[in-house]
Amino acid sequence: MIVFRKKDELNAKISSLKEENTTVGFVPTMGALHQGHLSLVEEALANNNLVVVSIFVNPTQFDNSEDLKKYPRNLQQDVDLLNTLSDKIIVYAPTVEDIYEGETKSRKFNFDGLEHQMEGKFRDGHFDGVGTIVKLLFDIVKPNNAYFGEKDFQQLAIIKKLVSKYNIPVNIVGCKIKRDDNGLALSSRNTRLKPEHKVVAPFIYKTLKAAKEKFGTKSANKVIEWVENQFANHELLELEYFTIADEATLKTVKRKSKNKQYRAFIAVYAGKIRLIDNIALN
Repeated sequence: MIVFRKKDELNAKISSLKEENTTVGFVPTMGALHQGHLSLVEEALANNNLVVVSIFVNPTQFDNSEDLKKYPRNLQQDVDLLNTLSDKIIVYAPTVEDIYEGETKSRKFNFDGLEHQMEGKFRDGHFDGVGTIVKLLFDIVKPNNAYFGEKDFQQLAIIKKLVSKYNIPVNIVGCKIKRDDNGLALSSRNTRLKPEHKVVAPFIYKTLKAAKEKFGTKSANKVIEWVENQFANHELLELEYFTIADEATLKTVKRKSKNKQYRAFIAVYAGKIRLIDNIALN
C-alpha cells in the first residue's frame, strides 16, 4: 500500500486509476484507526471502485492545544490495519504544509446555526476547523461518496450542510455507530482511558439507552433531569452536557412533536478524556 504525502502525487495516482464510470469513495480520518473507522472503509469498498483514506490530525479543529499534542499518532499501524481489508486502498497522509500551504488557520463558515449547538458551545471554533479541512480534502480527492460515522452526528449534519451550501458534488453517507461489546462507542480517544475509566465508561451508553426508554413516556425536560441526576454523584465520570435535540436543527427540544425525529446527545469527561455519544430516540 502506497502512502501519498503530497496532494499532487495523490491526484496523479487517482487520475491514472480512474476510468469511465469509476466511483471514488473517501473516508477522512485523523488516524489512530479502530474498528469504527474500518467499518466506514468497508462500506466505501463495497460501494465504490476506488477508495481513498486520509490520515491527518487537523490542527485547526482543536480548541485545546494539549489535546492536539496528545492525540494518538501511528501511521504505520494505521496502514497495517487498512491492509487487512484490502490492498486497493489509497492512503493520503499529508503534512500540515501540503494541506494548508503555509497558512494554518480556519476560514469562517455559516452552517445556519448547526455550529452553535452542543459541541459548538463547548469547543470554540471547532466546526470552522472541521469545515475548513473537509472542504480542502474534498477539493483534493474529488470523491463521489464520502463516509462519516454517526458518533459525531453534529459533525455529520454540518458536513451535509457544507456540501449543500457550497454545491460540492459529493454524496455524504452516514454510517451507524460502531460499539465495543460493552456498548462504549469506539473512539481513538478510548486508548487514552485509564483502566478505572475503561471499566465505568460503558455507563454512558447504558444511560443513553435508559433515556431512550423514558423518552417514550416522559417529557424531554424530565429525561434530561434524570440523566443529570445519574451523573451528579458519579465518582469517575463528569457530565459536561446532555441534551435532547431535533435531528434536523439540532436545537434542544422544548415540547415533543409527533412529526419530528429526536436524538439524545451526551459529552462526558472520564478523567481528562472527553467522550461523546448519541442515540436516536424515535
